[in-house]
Amino acid sequence: MKILQVVGYKNSGKTTLIEKLIKEAVHQGYRVGAVKHHGHGGYPDSSDLSNDSNRHRQAGAIVSSVEGNGLLQLQVMQDEWPLQQILQIYSLFPIDVVLVEGFKKEKYPKVVMLRTVDDLTLLTTLENIIAVITRTTLPESLRIDCPIFSIKNEEQYLQWIMNYVRDAL
Repeated sequence: MKILQVVGYKNSGKTTLIEKLIKEAVHQGYRVGAVKHHGHGGYPDSSDLSNDSNRHRQAGAIVSSVEGNGLLQLQVMQDEWPLQQILQIYSLFPIDVVLVEGFKKEKYPKVVMLRTVDDLTLLTTLENIIAVITRTTLPESLRIDCPIFSIKNEEQYLQWIMNYVRDAL
C-alpha cells in the first residue's frame, strides 16, 4: 500500500487536489483510500454531506475517513488516532494507494500546497517533500530539491504525481 500526503495551510487546495488524484488513480485502475486530518480543533462535522471525506468517497475512494480530536469517522472513539493506527485499519482493505490530507508532521512522501509566500515556512519545517504546487510566484533565490509546479499546470503535476505513485508500487 503506497502512502502519499498532500499538505498545506487552510484553503490551499488540498481537498481539491486529493479529489483530482483519486479520480485519476481510479481511472488508471488503482484502488484508493483517503484519510483527512481535521486540523481545526474539535470533532469533524458528521452531518455535513459536503465534508471532505464525503468528497473523497464521491471522487472514487473505496475507503475514506476523517480524524479530529480523537474521533475517527468510522465511528470508533479513543483519545487520539495517530496516522499509523488509521493506516493499520486501512491495510485490511484492498487498497493500492492511500492519499492522506494533512498530518503535516508525519514522514511520508509529501506534496506541499503553497497559497502565498507566507506559506514558504512549510518548505523548511517539513520532511520528505517530493513536489510543490504553488499559487504564487516563488523567490528566485529559493532552492528546493524537488519539482515545483504552478497550480495552473494541472495536467503536468497530475501526470508527475501519478508517475510517482506508479513507480512506487
